[in-house]
Amino acid sequence: MEKEYPGITLEKLPALAQALSEALVHSLVCLQGPMGVGKTTLVRALCQARGVQEPVASPSYALVNEYQDGQGRPIYHFDWYRLEQPEEALDLGLDHYLAQDALCLMEWPEKISTFLPPAYDLLELSLAPDQSRTLRHKILPL
Repeated sequence: MEKEYPGITLEKLPALAQALSEALVHSLVCLQGPMGVGKTTLVRALCQARGVQEPVASPSYALVNEYQDGQGRPIYHFDWYRLEQPEEALDLGLDHYLAQDALCLMEWPEKISTFLPPAYDLLELSLAPDQSRTLRHKILPL
């Protein structure tokens, strides 16, 4: 399954995040797109749609941040951009995180592609000429 959302702006993001939050099939959600396209901004909006009250920031240096949704369930936010080797994700406990009953939002999943499970939601962001964003939601495997 694939669905495309063109013309995304900051004003439209909260409604889109709510719709996406309800449409997610898997607990692992991978976000792909070039640097600066808005992956962390989308994660922040998804967390807010799930009732996260605390500030949501990029885990660029920590690699993983943990939040609590509105029902007290954990949400894990990964940013693999700074990984030197894919095995570092395993050293940080990737298997443990993925085995939990928790939403895992992962930026730069291509850096650890060999360790991803076969089934996950993929959110691909791209920049449009008018500076809005286009999002493609794919449920893998297709």
